[in-house]
Amino acid sequence: MNESQPRWLNAKERAAWLALLSTTTLLPGAVETSLQKIGQLSLFDYNVLAMLSETPSRTLPMSELAARTSASLSRLSHVAKKLQLRGLVERSTHADDARVTAATITDAGLSLINELAPLHVETVRELIFDRLDAQDVADLARISRKIVHGLDNSHWILRTPAP
Repeated sequence: MNESQPRWLNAKERAAWLALLSTTTLLPGAVETSLQKIGQLSLFDYNVLAMLSETPSRTLPMSELAARTSASLSRLSHVAKKLQLRGLVERSTHADDARVTAATITDAGLSLINELAPLHVETVRELIFDRLDAQDVADLARISRKIVHGLDNSHWILRTPAP
């Protein structure tokens, strides 16, 4: 094949690409609507709080939190500052390494995430999982992990066992 020629998508690949692109474009706004209305949180804000709430210590180094939220440290730092001003997150020097900044979800942040979680999971269920059967869910997880691996083969989600 001539390297100067594009590898055009065939009809099935194009249909799959456009469906994926539409999904990734429409889904965040649809999920975020209820979070904004009730908690005045973006989907990313919610994800930051959720990742912190799921750790036993409610604390993560900022670098690990950035990895778990698929964000740059600068984006996460900006959002953490905003959440800190709202009293939802605290930032401090990490207990084990003074060079590391850690983020901790506050009691107010935990209370907000606990209030929003049932609404969030119901929204996700209605928008995605109520439309899929068990095989679709397994396929979605498998395909998504393959795509993530191609984008970032050290992404934290790949370190968690596939269901």
